[in-house]
Amino acid sequence: MLTFTLDASDGRARAGRLILPRGAIHTPQFMPVGTRGTVKAMTPEELEALGAEIVLGNTYHLHLRPGEDVVRDLGGLHRFMHWSRPILTDSGGYQVFSLAALSRVADEGVTFRNHLDGSQVFLSPERAIAIQQTLGSDIMMCLDELVAAPADPARLAAAVERTTRWAERCKGAHTAPSAEASAGRERPSLFAIVQGGTVPELRRRSAEQLIAIGFDGYAIGGLTVGEDAAAFGETLALTAQLLPQHQPRYLMGAGEPEDLVRAVAAGMDLFDCVLPTRNARNGSLFTRRGKVSIKQVRYLRDPEPLDPECGCATCRNYSRGYLRHLFQSGEILSMRLNTLHNLHFYLHLMREARQAIVTGRYAAWAQGFLNTYRGE
Repeated sequence: MLTFTLDASDGRARAGRLILPRGAIHTPQFMPVGTRGTVKAMTPEELEALGAEIVLGNTYHLHLRPGEDVVRDLGGLHRFMHWSRPILTDSGGYQVFSLAALSRVADEGVTFRNHLDGSQVFLSPERAIAIQQTLGSDIMMCLDELVAAPADPARLAAAVERTTRWAERCKGAHTAPSAEASAGRERPSLFAIVQGGTVPELRRRSAEQLIAIGFDGYAIGGLTVGEDAAAFGETLALTAQLLPQHQPRYLMGAGEPEDLVRAVAAGMDLFDCVLPTRNARNGSLFTRRGKVSIKQVRYLRDPEPLDPECGCATCRNYSRGYLRHLFQSGEILSMRLNTLHNLHFYLHLMREARQAIVTGRYAAWAQGFLNTYRGE
C-alpha cells in the first residue's frame, strides 16, 4: 500500500514522500522511462548511482515482448530487470494515441494491430490491470482514452466519459481477488488519469468523477499532445488544483525542463518523459544554459566539459570535442555518456526543486533557473 506525506509546501509547490513497500520516493521526482524493462543505454546500477528512486515500464510493450507470463516466470519485473526499487507501469493507454492508425477503440476496450507481426491484440481495462498485476509493478495506471489536440469538444467529452467507465472497471479488477493477493504479495497501488483536453469544464468533470470512485493517486493526462504553451499552462494549473491535496499527483509525458519547473510550481509531484533518453541518442543534451546539439562542428576541437556546472561522470571526465567525436562516429559509448548526463540533469533538477521548496524559496529558484536556461 502507498502512503503519501507532505513534508513542506511553498505556494502551491509541494515536497513530499511516497512510501511504498520497495522504498520511499521523494517528490518532486522524475521517473526515467524503461518502456521495455530497460532505461535505454543505462544499467540499473547506474540509475541507482544517479539517484533514481522509481522507473516506469509499459504494459503494452511488455505484453507484446517478452509477454507478462515470461516476466512472471523469471521472477517478476523487478527481478527480471534487476531493479529493486519501485516501478510504475503505464496501462497502454498512451498507445491508443501513439498507435492510433493501428488501433480501434470501443467501450469494451482497444483492439490493436501488433506493430511487430501484424497480429491482433485486445486490451480491455480488466486486461490492462491483469497484465500489470502479473508484471508485479508497484503503481499501476488505469486504462484511459487520450485524444490529441486540437479536438472537437464532443469528442473530448465522449473520451472523458469512457475514461471514467474504464476507471471504474479497472478499480473493480484491482480490488477483485488475485493470484498476487493469494500469494501474500502486497497489492499494488492504482492511479486514475484525468482527461478533458484543454476544456476547463471537462477537466473538472473528469476529476470529480474519478475522485468519487476513489484511487491511490491521480494523474493528469492528455497534455503535450498538440496544444500551445498557454493552453498547457492554464490547463495544468486548473487541473492540479482539482486533485486531492493529500494524495500524489502525476503529470504524464511532459518533459521539457521549463515545463517541469512550472508544473512543480502548480503542485505536481511525479513526472516521466522519454525526452532525456531520446534526445541523448540524437545528440541533444541538456545544460543549465539550455540545450546543446553536440553534433555541431563548433565542438570539433572544444576541450571544455559539456556543462561546467554539472557534476555527472560525463561532464567530469569528457570534453565536448570527444562527445562530438563519439556521436559522429556512431559509437555506442555516445548514447551511454549522453544518456547518463541527461538523466543526471533531470534527477538533479528535481532534487534542487525539492530543496528550494523545503527552504521556502521555490519561486526565486525557479525564476533563476528559467532565466539561466533561456539565456536571459
